[in-house]
Amino acid sequence: MEVQIFGLKKSADTRKALRFFAERRVKTHFVDFTERPPSLGELRRFVQRFGLDHLIDRESREYADLGLRHARLSDDRWLEKLADAPSIIRMPLVRQIGAGVSGLTVGLAEDEWRKWMER
Repeated sequence: MEVQIFGLKKSADTRKALRFFAERRVKTHFVDFTERPPSLGELRRFVQRFGLDHLIDRESREYADLGLRHARLSDDRWLEKLADAPSIIRMPLVRQIGAGVSGLTVGLAEDEWRKWMER
């Protein structure tokens, strides 16, 4: 089993996800959004599965700093905002990579990750 983890190194939840998989010797591919911002295609994959509201971290400081609390934006505009300011994305985004198996999670989802390893 392999996983791809999207996030920020400074995010505590991203570091927890990296540690979770490292402790279980799962091969990980980490994509740091500060080095490579998320593409709209990557974000759409998660939005299709979970919905846009689940991806937005409304508790983040940058969300408030950008004045987004009262913003009324279209879904496409929100995706652009998420791509431009990845720190307002709920971290980490994790994608399971495997033979015909595809799993996605948003945020810490250790119970789901354990199920992936049992399969």
